[in-house]
Amino acid sequence: MAGGVRPLRGLRALCRVLLFVSQFCILSGGEQSQALAQSIKDPGPTRTFTVVPRAAESTEIPPYVMKCPSNGLCSRLPADCIDCTTNFSCIYGKPVTFDCAVKPSVTCVDQDFKSQKNFIINMTCRFCWQLPETDYECTNSTSCMTVSCPRQRYPANCTVRDHVHCLGNRTFPKMLYCNWTGGYKWSTALALSLQVQVGVHVQLTVGLP
Repeated sequence: MAGGVRPLRGLRALCRVLLFVSQFCILSGGEQSQALAQSIKDPGPTRTFTVVPRAAESTEIPPYVMKCPSNGLCSRLPADCIDCTTNFSCIYGKPVTFDCAVKPSVTCVDQDFKSQKNFIINMTCRFCWQLPETDYECTNSTSCMTVSCPRQRYPANCTVRDHVHCLGNRTFPKMLYCNWTGGYKWSTALALSLQVQVGVHVQLTVGLP
């Protein structure tokens, strides 16, 4: 009888263990399900991504290109079309050479008609304001009267011609002689004055006995 009771006790203990394990699995599974459901309902902070469009490449033509002839000799390009490494310590009035490069969007060739980007130019060492009057253009003043001696001067803004190379600023102020009198250019007024004097002299000569 005692031998039959022991297997029953062991079977009961095994059943209790299995019941405990099954309950534990059910409870743990329920917690995981609740956590999963909660994560679905509340996904947490969302991240937003902003797509920045790529900047379009500029197709605008630089304004200096209008002055630059295409496929011409690089050494004859206007000063606005090139960048040169100048040396301000050169001797005034002496020949000098400078290394130059064409600006973007400018095309030119060498003596053999081959495409060229870097070249040298030959010029005279002097600043732009030291150039002869034939190498620059200046503004005129029609309100300046040349009626005094010595002749009056007026402030003008001068700009170097495109094909001339020099050191420093290509636009500069300069004091020029007044070239207008009574609304006429100085040279025109002088010619008219001479004609009047000649006419008066002829009349006086004819009128003499």
